[in-house]
Amino acid sequence: MEFRAPLEDILFTLSALGADRLDHYDADLTREIGEHFGRFATDVLAPINAIGDAQGCRLENGRVRMPQGFKEAFDQLAADGWQGLTAPEDFGGQGQSHIMLGVTSEIFSGANHALQMVTGLVPGAIRTLLTFGTEDQKSAYIPKLIDGTMLATMCLTEPNAGSDLARIRTRAVPSGGAWKITGEKIFISGGDQDLTDDIFHLVLARTSDDGLKGLSLFIVTGRVSVTRIEEKMGLHASPTCQIVFDETNAELIGSEGQGLIAMFTMMNHARIDVALQGVAHAARAFDLANAYAHDRVQGQINGSDARLIDHDDVRRMVDDIDALALMSRGIAHLAMIELERGDKPALIEFLTSMAKVFGSEAGIRAAETGMQVLGGYGYLTEYGLDQTYRDARITAIYEGANGIHTRTLATRGIKSGGAEAFGQLLQDLGASQDSQERWAQAVEYVQRGSATHMAPYFYQVAAQVLVSVLSHHYEAQADTHPDPDRIRRVARHVCVHADAEATKGIFIMNALCA
Repeated sequence: MEFRAPLEDILFTLSALGADRLDHYDADLTREIGEHFGRFATDVLAPINAIGDAQGCRLENGRVRMPQGFKEAFDQLAADGWQGLTAPEDFGGQGQSHIMLGVTSEIFSGANHALQMVTGLVPGAIRTLLTFGTEDQKSAYIPKLIDGTMLATMCLTEPNAGSDLARIRTRAVPSGGAWKITGEKIFISGGDQDLTDDIFHLVLARTSDDGLKGLSLFIVTGRVSVTRIEEKMGLHASPTCQIVFDETNAELIGSEGQGLIAMFTMMNHARIDVALQGVAHAARAFDLANAYAHDRVQGQINGSDARLIDHDDVRRMVDDIDALALMSRGIAHLAMIELERGDKPALIEFLTSMAKVFGSEAGIRAAETGMQVLGGYGYLTEYGLDQTYRDARITAIYEGANGIHTRTLATRGIKSGGAEAFGQLLQDLGASQDSQERWAQAVEYVQRGSATHMAPYFYQVAAQVLVSVLSHHYEAQADTHPDPDRIRRVARHVCVHADAEATKGIFIMNALCA
């Protein structure tokens, strides 16, 4: 089934959640750019998705070779200016907003997650340069990231340092007014590729032994030594590299000892991106399952042949998939809208973690449920749901495992004021009294008991209360969507389940406090 960008759903969600109240949001321009990129995704990106999955990447003589068609697709992507969509016009970019990037990023991931992974760190790298780079660094690298001369990587993880970054051992030492880096990094997406002649690596390295305070951020350009590419469950066309630095020349970006702060600029961009990857997979799973269920004739109802969608259980599953896509997109869009406003950092951090968890789990569950709708055909490679599931599965793991994010919500989210800001957001969105009371109860329980023990249930209440609020917004705005009956049906379907799941979370937290 040909890939179709879910643009109407994207525009509906943005409108329903108030994006049009942002100073720089232009609904007509967003539609125009979304349609243009949607055509590019359908015509260029999606046709090589299965090819990339089948061929994978190869390591030949120390260089990574990308699958057939990927170089040509990237060249067109760069030539059309998509790599500089949000970059400042002063450097040759288009100066568009986070919202516009979110629209194209979701469409890109739905069409070809693997290529999106290799190209998608450029906006975060540019933002990091704009925030922490010197004027010389900005002028040297931003134009190259925009025009496709360079792609970017984010080099954090090491064999003994995954989520625990205090264990990083890669070290940078001063050398004649510059720096040299020695160490090993693993799980580096796009650590090498043959799409560009140069690569912009942001490398977290140790400049002192003072734990996290001893970490600094560095720029390394050019080719580095690749010792292997990982054999993975999915994302076969995205090279996940193990790389070695051996007294490699590097430039400090930002202040010495402030590397984690600088790197989080890129990581926070990446976490919203991961949320949208999950949304994209959920939307693709809905498209595939819905089309199959409407086409497949199976069984009878009242003596007449019935399509799969006419059977209650199949209708429930298809609506579940649709709801996962619509609601995960809504949470991600709320985070993007707040990021665009920029005046509530604690709320942005809270929503970013929630969007990452909800979006990644939505993509995985939607793909799995979609396979069930298709029955035996869902287990085959013919319809592509197997690749959707395999590619989606990593999203719950990278950019912070989901358990870390739920713990962050229940710990840092309380201390930083994020939970309080979230409560205010619920009020601003018109949450029911019951929803507000459930949220107040969840905050009280997590403050009374063990926050880390209660973290999964605290997240459950937060997410489901927000989903309930979103469902009411969607239903109220349904007539603005081309298929209002579908939106109303799914919104009502969601609301009942969300209220029940939030109540369940409160029940468990209460029991844990006893």
